[in-house]
Amino acid sequence: MDDPTPSSSSSAKLDPEIYSRLHPRAYLERFLASSYRPSGRTPAASRPAQVHLGSISTADGSALARLGETTVVCGVKAELAEPDAGGERRGWVVPNLDLPAVCGARFRPGPPGEEAQVCSERLFELLIECKRNEVISLEELCIEPARAAWVLYIDLVCINYDGNAYDASVLAMLAALRNTRLPKARWDEDKKRVVCSRKERVPLRVQNLPIPSTFGIFDGQHLLADPNAFEEPLLDTLITVTLDDRGKVGVQLAGPAGVSGIDGSKVVGQCVQAARARRKELLRALDGT
Repeated sequence: MDDPTPSSSSSAKLDPEIYSRLHPRAYLERFLASSYRPSGRTPAASRPAQVHLGSISTADGSALARLGETTVVCGVKAELAEPDAGGERRGWVVPNLDLPAVCGARFRPGPPGEEAQVCSERLFELLIECKRNEVISLEELCIEPARAAWVLYIDLVCINYDGNAYDASVLAMLAALRNTRLPKARWDEDKKRVVCSRKERVPLRVQNLPIPSTFGIFDGQHLLADPNAFEEPLLDTLITVTLDDRGKVGVQLAGPAGVSGIDGSKVVGQCVQAARARRKELLRALDGT
């Protein structure tokens, strides 16, 4: 493949890496004119996915997920708590994503930034969309109504950022939840407290896996699957298509441009079709096949 970097006398003197930093949009445009991206992928190609289970020995469940170079590790820790008055038969899940400064140059030290907070909210909504589509049944986290329930703290940390942290986070979260084993617990009426087995553990039941696939629109005409860190700041819009086991389709758009400049219904249809194929790939990664 020919390198589609500028051929003018002024730009020809520039190293391609330097030119990509000074003129990232023009750099990407010239690659896409040849139907390739700077990473070597075609516009429709996603990065390979990998999942490794049990990466944190002190957690009740854990996993590490990779999408290309984007790497997210997830640990699930279960704690006992008294149910809320309004949900006496329900436990809780508390997902939280950290995008620390060490994972990428765009992030700064300090409290969680807006991107991390928004992603954490999306993860919570994904888990508890509505009662009949819950990934985890909150009722099954209840040990004794109004007295004791499990709280699952789902902590995710991006240890290397190369774009599309949301898809990688969902993959790590689902894998860690499927890896979670809770101590067998019961309410002891005489002692008025929960008694947990030291030896027996029960797998957490995870159902109806919602798998997201994210796409980006560049320059109002190019649809890019699984955008990386170089491409993300240049995109007009991000489109995330989520498909679950029941075939339900969810579509989220982020970005000021929407799908202007292209046929909106057509591009969403293309994303859904591509997401169906991508879901099969990600399920195989989750199953370790």
